[in-house]
Amino acid sequence: MLLEVRNLHVGYGDAPAEWDVSLDVDAGEIVSVIGPNGAGKTTLINAIAGMLRCRQGELRFDGTDMKRVRPHGYCSHGIALVPEGRRLFTKMTVEENLELGCYLPGPRAARAQSLERVYDLFPILRQKRSQPAGELSGGQQQMVAIGRALMAQPRIVLFDEPSLGLAPTIVDDMFDIIVRVRDEGAAVLLVEQNVLKALGVADRAYVLEQGRIVATGLPDELLKQPHIREAYLGV
Repeated sequence: MLLEVRNLHVGYGDAPAEWDVSLDVDAGEIVSVIGPNGAGKTTLINAIAGMLRCRQGELRFDGTDMKRVRPHGYCSHGIALVPEGRRLFTKMTVEENLELGCYLPGPRAARAQSLERVYDLFPILRQKRSQPAGELSGGQQQMVAIGRALMAQPRIVLFDEPSLGLAPTIVDDMFDIIVRVRDEGAAVLLVEQNVLKALGVADRAYVLEQGRIVATGLPDELLKQPHIREAYLGV
């Protein structure tokens, strides 16, 4: 198993946010975590990305105990994050933002090839490579955020609410891109409020509510559960 999370507890100060969370992501998989606002989805993905320290439990990536790894070392192990809200340097150019993803020696050596890969995936970014990132549309900025993660040559990409703030016409394209990221060799852990889209691309899924995993299974199985249908689909 590529990513293993076991009985994870995460908090902010004295306030607990995650209780006893367990999940797995294997190579070649898209695994979705769905749940309402405030469920702890972003907290979970930030803990897996090394941005929050785990209080209890196990977090292993390809057998390595990531709790023993300093936050800045997560990227060198092959973990990349596409954060909620994109978090670009808006006054820097598109290409400068992309190049921030390849600061480690290995990815830096493959900078030219990785840029070509990103520009092949997002042709519009090639056209706008010298433009400040803050002048791009929301969808184009999300492309830059994904491209920046791919520049690190990750083994897993963590997506935090990638459809947030995007026009409905762009959302379908964004989920197609997530599938392509998986097809090109990186596993994907996706946290997302758009339940149908998240389950539509997932191989497996987890439901997170109030900091706990309350259900897990194949997407079709979850969609048949009365609680899921009522809480997330309104039927």
